[in-house]
Order: sequence, then structure tokens, then C-alpha cells
Amino acid sequence: MKKYFAISILLLFFGFNANAQGRGVKIGYIDMEYILENVPDYTEAKNQLEQKAEKWKQDIEAKKVEIAKLKDALKTERALLTKELIEEREEEIKFQENELIEFQQKKFGPNGDLITQKAVLVKPIQDQVFTAVQDIAELKKYDFIFDKSSDLTMLFSAKRHDISDQVIRSITRAERREQLSKKELKEQEKKEYQEDVEDENPALAARKKALEDKKAARDKMLEDRKLAFEAKKKEQDDKRKAAAEAREAKKSGTVTDNDKSTDKPADESAKTSTDSTAVNPNSKEAKAAARAKLIEDRKKALEDKKRKILEDREAAKKAKEDKKTETKTE
Repeated sequence: MKKYFAISILLLFFGFNANAQGRGVKIGYIDMEYILENVPDYTEAKNQLEQKAEKWKQDIEAKKVEIAKLKDALKTERALLTKELIEEREEEIKFQENELIEFQQKKFGPNGDLITQKAVLVKPIQDQVFTAVQDIAELKKYDFIFDKSSDLTMLFSAKRHDISDQVIRSITRAERREQLSKKELKEQEKKEYQEDVEDENPALAARKKALEDKKAARDKMLEDRKLAFEAKKKEQDDKRKAAAEAREAKKSGTVTDNDKSTDKPADESAKTSTDSTAVNPNSKEAKAAARAKLIEDRKKALEDKKRKILEDREAAKKAKEDKKTETKTE
């Protein structure tokens, strides 16, 4: 049957192609199973149905356990029971087993509740899919649209001909529009138009995504540089503040050199450990050490400022080059 169906489709295709007279035949396909799995209404209803099926399975297992207990009891007590009681017990077990078989058929049989409710669940979604497929076919001039999950065997299908995502968007768009105001509806229509343009031109969509990714990476790099600069600036400010406090304390003579060595950062404590033996904070050695440290701090600050200027220039130059590249690409 599938073979004859496929031959009929091919004959129809070639006949239509002969009548097209120069216009290319436009073909698309959908994957109904993929669409159903990505429609929110169907997914929610399917979960509820699966919960029901799980409850039915639990009832079946409980019934099996109950029958097994009856059989074990009969096996244990058989020697003590009369023939009539044994037959009565066996009839009860048989009755329970028949009930279990009937329940299984009713819930999971070919015409059972699970199959029936699943068909009822799928029917409205299928109607929406068929309507969306017809709208897309008329709007975009498709000649044929097949269902990949049907009996028609598709040995190969290029992804660019798959319109399943367009069908899903068409269904969800209709649901969203009912909840939007006029202003939001206009914005939504603009967004939908852009999506349709990207569907017709995948290369444009790929370039747009590449530009967006590049812009996001550049913004992140600038933000990281800004955070690193602020952290470095704060560290330098703390060092300068500590050095100023140390110089002020030396001038006033209010703290000893041992106290100053504990107030300094851990990375400078080794360098200034020799100063802790000084008795007079106003000695020439102490003043010379303070001046040398001040000069060193100023030199370091100038180097940091120069490095920051160079980094800013490099960032501005790179941003300018990226902007030229984006302009050329557009």
C-alpha cells in the first residue's frame, strides 16, 4: 500500500511539474510528532493523560498482588479444606483474574480509554496544524507539503524544507494575539514579520545572530575590563591611604614602628620588618624611607595610569574596527 501511495505522489509531482511551465515547484514538509511535543496545550493534556495511565497501572499491579495472595492462601490451606471449599476458592480466583483482564482491555486495549482519550486530545491540535499548514502554503506559495511522521516513507529530507517550527509559531501566535492590547499587537506583528523574513533567508538570520553574539562578547569584555580597573583603582587608593596614615602617624609620634608594621598589608610587611627596630620615628632613616616609599607609590600610579590609557586606546581602536566590519557585513 505504501508503495502504491508513493508512486501516486511521484506521478502527481511530475505531472504538476510539467504544468508549472518554468515556475519551480516549492515543496515543504512537517513533522507532526515534533509539532505536538512543542505545543503547550497538547503537552499539558498529555501529562494529565499519562498521570491517569500511571494510576491505572498501579490499580492493575495491586489487583495482581491480591490474586497472588489468594493463590498462596489456597495452596497453604488446601490440605485442610473440603473439595467444595477448594472449588469455591478456585472460582473466586478465576473471577478475580477475569476482572483483571477486562480492566486491562478497557484501559489499555486497542479500543481502550488510553487510545480513545489520546485521539480526542490530538484531534483539536491536528485541526490547528492543518489550518496553519494551509495558511502557510497559501502565503508562501507551496505546491506540496508532506507529513514526515505519516505512512509516506521519506528517505531523505533537507532541513531547509522543514516548516514544523513555522507551524508551531503560527499556532502560538494565534493564542498570544487574543491576550494582547492594540499597541502590543503592533509590536508582535513587527516581530512576526522579522521572523518570517528570517525563515525565507536563513543566511540573513545566521549573520544577524553572529553579529549579536559578537556584540555581546564585546560588551562583556568591556564590562570585565571596567570591573578589573575599578578593583585595581580601589586597591591603589587603599595603599595610598595606608601610606598617608603611616606618614601622619610618624610625624605625630602617636604609634610605634611595631604598630605600623601590623597595619600594613601582608605583602609589604616583609619589606618593612627592618623598620620595626627604629626607636625614633623622626630619624633621618625613617624620613628617607618614607620619601622613598612615596616616590615609589607615585611612580607606580603613573605606570598604572599610562597602562590604562594604552588599554583604553586599544579598546577604542578594536571597537572602531568591529564597527567597520559590521557596516561592511550589513
